[in-house]
Amino acid sequence: MPSSSDLPVDRLAIGQLLVRLLREFRTEMFAPAAARGYADLREPHLQIFGNVGVDGIRLTDLAARAQLSLAATSELVNELQELGYLERRPDPGDRRAKLIFPTGRGRQALDDAGGRVAEIEQRWSEAVAPGDFTAACRTLQHLLDALTGAQDDHGPAPTS
Repeated sequence: MPSSSDLPVDRLAIGQLLVRLLREFRTEMFAPAAARGYADLREPHLQIFGNVGVDGIRLTDLAARAQLSLAATSELVNELQELGYLERRPDPGDRRAKLIFPTGRGRQALDDAGGRVAEIEQRWSEAVAPGDFTAACRTLQHLLDALTGAQDDHGPAPTS
């Protein structure tokens, strides 16, 4: 049975790598928010924006995607609704339920966030050897798919 002494000494353990990279990503993602017209957003809102999509989603599904409690998700959605980024509409498949959609302002924020992600990925890919970032992302995607049983529905793989 492997033990901690079997871990590589030339890098952090996978959990630390993932947590620290996520922290770096969120910091970079949120850094220009105020200057780009989103001073009313808080960093926890990123968890909702990263999972809400544009086609409408039920609160329970959003909570599962965002890996947040239903109460935390509801609170963040309420805040974003009050700020004008999200709206609730009746679910045409079940009129008792509501779907959460981005408003025009929310769609603009999502578009701007997508651009920011592209900027971050470009910068990070330039920080390592050519092709390493693409290969690392592809490997992480394959690992996630294998662990979750997900199908390859991520579109064409980027070329390095």
